[in-house]
Amino acid sequence: MSALTSIWQTVISEFSDIADLREATLIVLRLGLAGVLGAAIGYERERRGKDAGLRTHMLVALGAAIFVLVPVTSGMDTADVSRVMQGIISGVGFLGAGAILKQEKGQHIKGLTTAASIWVAAAVGISAGYGREATAVASTLVALFVLSVIGRLEKE
Repeated sequence: MSALTSIWQTVISEFSDIADLREATLIVLRLGLAGVLGAAIGYERERRGKDAGLRTHMLVALGAAIFVLVPVTSGMDTADVSRVMQGIISGVGFLGAGAILKQEKGQHIKGLTTAASIWVAAAVGISAGYGREATAVASTLVALFVLSVIGRLEKE
């Protein structure tokens, strides 16, 4: 066997984590849905001129989906996947904390809703990555209702 053949076979084996067309479709569907739903939440934040907008929410949802999708499609035990989710939830909390600013004058705090929306985007990504697509869509719709409709009521 030539060195080039050996290298080629190594490369092929390293990219064999997607077994067939069904699994490829599942992965693309879950990751795509996470990205689109994260974009919906992020677009609402972007439209309101918030610092964390479209791309941030898309990437948070996509990242959360990847962190769950890989162990789930690899056959990891549910209890172990639960620990992965716990790590995501904690980690995204730190990311959201970066969106919160306390203004020097007075006691006004900005960014709490955006931080919460980042956390929700992660939960939506987890739902999509875990294969709970309907839950991910429903959660996004509720989040958009809270951000847009309740946000308007709150200002009245």
